[in-house]
Amino acid sequence: MGDFWVFGYGSLMWRPGFAHIETQRARLAGYHRALCVYSWVHRGTERRPGLVLGLDRGGSCVGLAYRVPAELREEVVAYLRARELVTNVYVERILPVRIPGRGIVEALCYTVDRSHPQYAGKLDPAEAASTVSGAVGISGANEDYVASTIAHLEALGIRDHWLEEVGRLVAPTG
Repeated sequence: MGDFWVFGYGSLMWRPGFAHIETQRARLAGYHRALCVYSWVHRGTERRPGLVLGLDRGGSCVGLAYRVPAELREEVVAYLRARELVTNVYVERILPVRIPGRGIVEALCYTVDRSHPQYAGKLDPAEAASTVSGAVGISGANEDYVASTIAHLEALGIRDHWLEEVGRLVAPTG
């Protein structure tokens, strides 16, 4: 097996946490970025859940694809499983992503499991902002997660109007 790709659409874009040898802007068709996962660990608790991003069915998502050298496959996949599959709300998949100037590559992706109890479904921005506000988990304040994601998307020239509206509605942290 050769090098492989990992697709990041949320915190993996600004904190991948694994070694890689190339980063490219990429588009995944058939899924969109959404605050559709109740966070019971990283950005909230079961008693006071926050919201984190998931890849949900429909539309498309622009994010980053990371090329990982073959010799690091086992290490990187183990790291990603420990990070992304804490409560098994995500499904690990290999999906085609389009990289400008390169074409289609197969990438490791984590999509939301709609049958999981943590699946929040489609929320309007006010509902999402209300859930995010005040939620805190082991990785910090949920507001910081949303703000950081928006800032990194903006730095990459990626617009997500729905997420930006949630960010406007969330009270800033102290």
